[in-house]
Amino acid sequence: MNSFLLQVVFPFALSAIIIILITIIAEQYGTKTGGILGTLPSTIIVAFIFISINKGVYFASQSAAVVPAEMGVNLIFLFIFALFSYRSMSLAIIASLTVWLLLTSLLFFLGLENIFVSIAIYTAALVFTFTILERVKKTPSIGSVTVHYTAFKIILRGLLAGSVIAIAVFLSNMGATLSGIFSVFPAIFLSTMLISIREHGPNFAGGIAKSMIFGSQSVMIYSVAIYFFYPLCGVVLRSIFAFGISIIVMMILLVLRKKIK
Repeated sequence: MNSFLLQVVFPFALSAIIIILITIIAEQYGTKTGGILGTLPSTIIVAFIFISINKGVYFASQSAAVVPAEMGVNLIFLFIFALFSYRSMSLAIIASLTVWLLLTSLLFFLGLENIFVSIAIYTAALVFTFTILERVKKTPSIGSVTVHYTAFKIILRGLLAGSVIAIAVFLSNMGATLSGIFSVFPAIFLSTMLISIREHGPNFAGGIAKSMIFGSQSVMIYSVAIYFFYPLCGVVLRSIFAFGISIIVMMILLVLRKKIK
């Protein structure tokens, strides 16, 4: 029962709440704020607590080595979705998930375990995707939008996000590399983009994708903190410490968001 709660029920409820808050914040305060807040570590916390409880802290630490690189793949996923969303939502879903699957399979077969190589891959993906959207495509950030909220609309958002993320966390307990990969499956990214484009169109989706790419640094920092600090103290303390570092990074990014177009 406890295993079921950790693998399915808790991730479902947590992610549903997060997606509802992300989309409402983005609608009320614009894509810059919503996108950055939307990348604050959430399901990765649940996934790694579950992994460390069942497999041990050293296994969890080893799993975290591939996370920055996989986050880089997730940024490519967001980038592809944003570009193709101007054509059709179905094409954006197919193209982005196909590229994600190919690049993720490459990481898996390479068996990446070097944290510094992983960070380098993430950094390259961050610079490339953000520069193209910000400087080349000049994807605009969108301000607040008017939305008529209903109970059905809010529940639907939660069900969509919760279902996708619960599956991702359930699959995270499969070997060190796969555990790291599935701990950051782009479920929140996918859910946020689907809701954004469905309700507000490709411009809003592109704006929030750009901000999520920029804000993804907080998740990357969390995974690096897990890698280095997980073996040093208890599960609760190391998770709190890693999350605290991510909060500091997120606050810095919120200040820097004014420089984004």
